[in-house]
Amino acid sequence: MKNLEALEKRRTFGIISHPDAGKTTLTEKLLLFGGAIQTAGAVKNNKIKKTATSDFMEIEKQRGISVATSVMAFEYGGKQINILDTPGHKDFAEDTYRTLTAVDSVILVIDCANGVEQQTEKLMEVCRMRNTPVIIFINKMDREGQDPFTLLDEIESKLNIKVCPLAWPIGMGDRFKGVYNIYRKNLNLFQANKTKIAKEIVSLDDIHSPELDEIVGHAPAEELRSELEMIEGVYNPFNRDTYLSGEYAPVFFGSAVNNFGVQELLDTFIEISPTPRSRETDLRTIEPTEDKFSGFVFKIHANLDPKHRDRIAFLRVVSGKFERNTFYNHVRLGKKFKFPNPTSFMAQDKSVIDEAFPGDVIGLYDTGTFKIGDTLNEGEKFMFKGIPSFSPELFQELENLDPLKSKQLEKGISQLTDEGVAQLFIQQPGNRKIIGTVGQLQFEVIAYRLQNEYGASCRFTPKNYFKACWLTTENEAELKKFLSTKAGNIAKDKDDNYVFLAETTFLLQMAEKDYPDITFHKTSEFKLTDRV
Repeated sequence: MKNLEALEKRRTFGIISHPDAGKTTLTEKLLLFGGAIQTAGAVKNNKIKKTATSDFMEIEKQRGISVATSVMAFEYGGKQINILDTPGHKDFAEDTYRTLTAVDSVILVIDCANGVEQQTEKLMEVCRMRNTPVIIFINKMDREGQDPFTLLDEIESKLNIKVCPLAWPIGMGDRFKGVYNIYRKNLNLFQANKTKIAKEIVSLDDIHSPELDEIVGHAPAEELRSELEMIEGVYNPFNRDTYLSGEYAPVFFGSAVNNFGVQELLDTFIEISPTPRSRETDLRTIEPTEDKFSGFVFKIHANLDPKHRDRIAFLRVVSGKFERNTFYNHVRLGKKFKFPNPTSFMAQDKSVIDEAFPGDVIGLYDTGTFKIGDTLNEGEKFMFKGIPSFSPELFQELENLDPLKSKQLEKGISQLTDEGVAQLFIQQPGNRKIIGTVGQLQFEVIAYRLQNEYGASCRFTPKNYFKACWLTTENEAELKKFLSTKAGNIAKDKDDNYVFLAETTFLLQMAEKDYPDITFHKTSEFKLTDRV
């Protein structure tokens, strides 16, 4: 209980959305209001050299999309805010899913014109599985979109969650004047400003004030009053406990690119959002108030700074206090390690820290010691649960286009697949490298990063595989027979486990039927003691 004050200050959350809903723009504006940056980058125009603070990889700057989770920390309103900005593109969804294990709440961004999209539904399912508290920000109200009440109905039906509006827009598109804060019962009207914090034109505490009619016009003012009465009759009043249990979602409206509604969101968020929460292990639940340090690695990133070829493991502190140059137990390896240069983040900018508390995300320089899901603690033999692995859906063979750069290619593909967005399988004879991913865009990113970060040229050739299955058995004779019979479809993963690359559902079902003593694991998440 020694770190209770630090615990109360922490707010760690992820920002998630379908691509192009404005997630990275909102992240920047939260940083802008938090004083962490002075001018926002231009996310939408790739020709503009100032890019989004959280999109730091070169390929992200060129494409205008996020392909890796960024971590950013700043102080606001007496709270320590830790933002994890995630990729919106479905080809990088597993990075987002793993990131959701490291946050205590989520802000879900929805485009007011497009409403609830397919990727939004998938992300929300992950949040509902863990009862993660969710706040919804309906973005781009400065453009024409769906009626706000229609949007709320769609959110409730498609995302299977009750909503509670805590802010309400005044008009939409060209008629968009600002946002009324239902939670605080006041109104701030702003001038649009894409790069800096806009100054308030006027602040009103009384919705019935004649001044409102003078500023926005009589018809918009009456429309707002009428809609607020309707909200009061239709939606339940805000209850923080119901929000924290994940049963319903507060909703805000605004335009992130023009700074409308962002401050209302941020001010309310730091007041209602949860402090660091407990986490499950294979032994027991770890509470953030416990004195002994524990944490888990949910992400690994190679070449965060290409000039230094560094590899960083992202660790979420769950309990106790992490201290620099202190020995901690690496549970999987059964060894103790100390870390002389732990870092905090502002996208790619890092600063060395002396201590970290529950809710904080820190970077640990890694020479290959860590894997995603690893636990660090002060000696107890438990492993944190719920870090998802994935089963590849696309398989392509990696071909080296420059034999003189073979070492660079080997190192590059090894480090990039350690990040967890792709899996590496080696086939014999010839050490052929098969890469498995869940999305085509990942192959483009890998090829780009191999060329630009490691100087290794490659190309990918599609392979006709349907599923990768890890093999475990106690019947060595049956395994030997299977490996011989299916030699053309057998590979090994990076940990030297046997993997069956099945070409069709039928062939996999036949293999399971013909070799009943072999277990065909559909993901790599199986017990280490069961490995072949």
